[in-house]
Amino acid sequence: MSQIDKVQAWIDADPDPATRSELQTLDSDSIAERFSDTLHFGTAGLRGPVRAGPMGMNVAVVTKATAGVGQWLIDHGHRGASVVVGRDARHGSEQFFHATTEVLAAQGFDVVALPDPGPTPLVAFAVRDLGAAAGMQITASHNPPADNGYKVYLDGGAQLVPPADNEIEQLIGHTGAAISIARIPVDSDSRADANTERYLARLGSRFGTRRSDLKVALTAMHGVGGELAVEALRRAGFTNVVVVPEQQHPDPDFPTATFPNPEEPGAADLLLDLADDIDADLAIALDPDADRCAVGALVEGSWRMLTGDETGALLGADILASRNTVAGTGRSPLVASTIVSGSLLSKIAAAAGARHATTLTGFKWLVRAGEGLVYAYEEAIGHCVDPDAVRDKDGISAAVALCVLADGLTRSSRTLAQRLDELFELHGVHTTGQYSLRVDDLDRIAEIMRSLRHDPPSELAGVVVAMKDFLSRPPTQSTDPTQSTDAVQFTGTTDTGTIRVIARPSGTEPKLKFYLEITESPGRPLGEAHTAAQRRLAQLTDEVSALTNAGHR
Repeated sequence: MSQIDKVQAWIDADPDPATRSELQTLDSDSIAERFSDTLHFGTAGLRGPVRAGPMGMNVAVVTKATAGVGQWLIDHGHRGASVVVGRDARHGSEQFFHATTEVLAAQGFDVVALPDPGPTPLVAFAVRDLGAAAGMQITASHNPPADNGYKVYLDGGAQLVPPADNEIEQLIGHTGAAISIARIPVDSDSRADANTERYLARLGSRFGTRRSDLKVALTAMHGVGGELAVEALRRAGFTNVVVVPEQQHPDPDFPTATFPNPEEPGAADLLLDLADDIDADLAIALDPDADRCAVGALVEGSWRMLTGDETGALLGADILASRNTVAGTGRSPLVASTIVSGSLLSKIAAAAGARHATTLTGFKWLVRAGEGLVYAYEEAIGHCVDPDAVRDKDGISAAVALCVLADGLTRSSRTLAQRLDELFELHGVHTTGQYSLRVDDLDRIAEIMRSLRHDPPSELAGVVVAMKDFLSRPPTQSTDPTQSTDAVQFTGTTDTGTIRVIARPSGTEPKLKFYLEITESPGRPLGEAHTAAQRRLAQLTDEVSALTNAGHR
């Protein structure tokens, strides 16, 4: 079939007149790019720019994807089962939401359609709470404004893992013309209406209620989590919450944040300015779908956002301090982090007599780390503080947990920064950082990864390093979270600690990411250790930049 015939066939099969018209106005180069491939199931589903054609998020793509997911559920014995569907407030989310619910209804599923735009964790919670067979959330999380996505949870409320994603993709390819896929309108019902209240009630049972004078600065980053976060904090006893007004309400254009990700430089500036202005005790930033949470603190007289690893250490230590055993089992609790996260949590767990697991990146693996899981995090500001209720990262519950932690510290005249120093005194200074290369051509990422594998550097930051290739590890027979992945690691030992670099392509963005960690052994004066670690981290960052820009020789 010629390119012209392919385009015309897609237009004829597209149920949305807006995207049909869009394709008819494009030049040949744009058409070639839109039809060069199709969106593939990646991190828990689909993600891409909102636009017409098979390489975009649009009604036709979502319709076919839903038909494929529904058929997979039917094939696996879930015909007629409950399926939860939610959405955020991005461009296209409402149309994609209706396409999803209506296709599932036509396939015979009992669809629980959450009535309003809301945080992703509400879908993960509802799947587990209702015993649903699956859940879908229309969201692109923290991606740029032009993007949207389609996230899939399976029974138990955890993200899908291989081979389900590949099986679903195969089924999508056999769904036929999107315009011919049956759809039946779906109304909200009492289960959907009550979902938020049940979620808040669970937070209350997990974290309790107190009377607190803690002053909190909060931003929703133009996303859907602001109202729910304020209410969750209020119920937990934190009533002195001041929001960033420009970012509190949903806005799909994200006018004050080109990259609405609290990790991006400058994205949290309005929050930190507010925290400074009101003399806050801590600052909290949610990402647009509120599944991730970052915290800002006053450190050495200046406000800054803590890294995901710093926050992970703080939350992990606090949760382990209150969990000596796992209820009903008598076993020690389990905490988990990923191969790209810092190593401090593992040392905190060992000192607490707890277990620690390391998984591949992503919460689809973290929540499957093992029995007795009480906490999991990844460096990308994702925290699972209540795995029994939400088997995924959850920014709302993490915000409550952080306020509980900060409140307890304040009552003993301590701060988050001081608590971090206490952990560093015990386990040594752990300093982490990142370097990311954003590309237009994904082939460049593949070339750099090949170069790192076949001609690896022998030294980094003046330290002899050894390479470990995660891709060369043989996959297991099951969905074991230690199976192979596209990542390489370089480690070395210094006179006073260690260095580590891990390189891996992003699963959600056109980026090559480098995760850096410097450790300094305990016993060294903290100021001296921090200075040494920062100096070596800066050197390591410069060398990693050189590897990506000019080759590593």
